[in-house]
Amino acid sequence: MTALVRDEAVVVPVSLGSRSYEIVIGRGVIGTLGTRIAELRHGAKVFFVSDENVAAHAMAGTQAALKRAGIANSQLIVPPGEASKSYRVFEQVCEAILDAQIERGDLIVALGGGVIGDLAGFAAAVVRRGLDYVQVPTTLLAQVDSSVGGKTAIDSRHGKNLIGAFHQPILVVADTALLDTLPEREFRAGYAELVKYGLIGDAAFFSWLEAHWRDIFDATSSRHSAREHAVAVACRAKAAIVGRDEREMGERALLNLGHTFGHALEAACGFSDRLLHGEAIAIGMVLAVEFSARRGLVAAGDAERVKRHFAEVGLPTSPTAIPGPLPSLARIMELIGQDKKVKRGMLTFILLRGVGSAVIETGIEEREVRAF
Repeated sequence: MTALVRDEAVVVPVSLGSRSYEIVIGRGVIGTLGTRIAELRHGAKVFFVSDENVAAHAMAGTQAALKRAGIANSQLIVPPGEASKSYRVFEQVCEAILDAQIERGDLIVALGGGVIGDLAGFAAAVVRRGLDYVQVPTTLLAQVDSSVGGKTAIDSRHGKNLIGAFHQPILVVADTALLDTLPEREFRAGYAELVKYGLIGDAAFFSWLEAHWRDIFDATSSRHSAREHAVAVACRAKAAIVGRDEREMGERALLNLGHTFGHALEAACGFSDRLLHGEAIAIGMVLAVEFSARRGLVAAGDAERVKRHFAEVGLPTSPTAIPGPLPSLARIMELIGQDKKVKRGMLTFILLRGVGSAVIETGIEEREVRAF
């Protein structure tokens, strides 16, 4: 999908008819948030949902951008981490929005990473039967993946993201300068989702990542650096897929490469700091490409190449890398059985036919996965 240039930012359109919106990418673009919101929803109030870590770094500057545009705002700050994607915190968010007398013509702004985007977006989907919201992703993972496409959810004891809704934002503002303060482990975890776009459909991008990943990690990057380029490439790829398959009836499932294994491992670890989401997906993608090789879909050399790149970046490549006791095979299989792609009791996996060529494989028997 073609990226447009406006106000020196990269603007990627997500084409969904009446639900179309823009992804604005660049260093410092959060300073334009107020004017962009005013253009979209003149006179609207804003309710921020953020977490303690993000609010300490970004809330003051973000509120200042709204104040310059004359936009009134209120906020709820929740604890950081996956544990906030719970029924309890979801209830707090919904009640806080109502306490603030946010009307259907007002806006929710998700200021944070994937957890905040999922949580605030789901609240926006259901409070007053639907409020508009804006994504302001503050992590690499959220900027390249979770903030785009309208998937919103909270977790269940049965697994990750099992309670939610498709609800598209009206704007995504991805300020890459916000990544400068991201802890290295969080940045590395987000990088796993960048790699995904190369693996599923862009072999040239995967090769580019192999050569330039250190530049992406460099916090001193200039405006037109590798970091901004990588975020834009990922957003274009996801926008194109979402535009063709908004509700994951077909092609969009390819974006779940590594997620069936990864989500099961993440849930088995209790959605804790033992295993961050991006780390789980890195392991999951390595397992997916190794499973592809076992099934004769991809050459063993490709599987080794993928595993080698994740290891070089410093991401885990095996469940044995997870600190603490390993989850049991029985528990992992139970969680895999709760995957949203299961059909008539048969498992579906996103596998590779080669680097840059993903395929949806249906009808896989549990015994084959258990043996693997």
